[in-house]
Amino acid sequence: MVNLKAYLEFLRIERNLSPATVLAYEQDVQDFLDFARGQCDLLGKPRSATALDKYLLRDYLAYLTREGYARSTIARRLASIRGLSQFLFREGLIDHDFALTLKTSRQAKTIPEVLSMDEIAKFLETNMPGKSPALQSRNQAMFEILYGTGIRVAELVGLDLSDLDTQNRYLRVWGKGSKERIVPLGDYALERVGDYLRDYRPELLKGKEEEAIFLNARGTRLTPRGVQYVLDEWSRLLEIHKNISPHVFRHTFATHLLDRGADLRSIQELLGHASLSTTQVYTKVTMGHLRSVYNQSHPRA
Repeated sequence: MVNLKAYLEFLRIERNLSPATVLAYEQDVQDFLDFARGQCDLLGKPRSATALDKYLLRDYLAYLTREGYARSTIARRLASIRGLSQFLFREGLIDHDFALTLKTSRQAKTIPEVLSMDEIAKFLETNMPGKSPALQSRNQAMFEILYGTGIRVAELVGLDLSDLDTQNRYLRVWGKGSKERIVPLGDYALERVGDYLRDYRPELLKGKEEEAIFLNARGTRLTPRGVQYVLDEWSRLLEIHKNISPHVFRHTFATHLLDRGADLRSIQELLGHASLSTTQVYTKVTMGHLRSVYNQSHPRA
């Protein structure tokens, strides 16, 4: 029906999207194409790119709604399909951009989960779990960086030794779309990372050649799944009953900065957000906290 490989190559090479983003596009588009093939078979139409039109896309979106998919998921899939439609039209494979007139429904911005100062203290100041002192040190450094810089988990595991400048106290981070930014490192993160690199990383490395800062027990680059595994174990041991992911540390970083007077533009730069509107969701967290304090404290609240 569609040469999906050509579209994925376009995303990788011309749009310079990360492998994880390309995979997400592939899964979203593949699901739509599977639906389209089923509809073509049902209606006795040939399986070709020309069968893709706005009516078929509307049927697909209605199907997703009936199946109970979240609005955010439907909006993401529509965005992926819109990209495919533009690509096929540009390549002359279809005679019109079938997704052009369909609009994404406005998404309500949810308030992100954040950790309190007490919960962060539990994570960072209690003896860190790990099967060896080397893994304990790695985990401690890892979570200090997540909270101390607000970087994404993919950015964390992507860090190489050359990205760390201890003298000038910063990290070079490669964000979405391979965009580079510089983030400062605080005293706690610097100390933990220094201890790990000096005393324990060589033990994990086991003589291998590896540029990654954070290694797994086999001496190779740690993965986002590995970070989540450690976080799940730690949350269970600390009995913190929240749905905690590495991204929660990012939310907590931004919220704690805002609570203490940092301006939104600076937080936007630190997080690597392309748009200030993405950063503004954290003001809702802060206002929720202020409302709670007001209700508990003011005699006529």
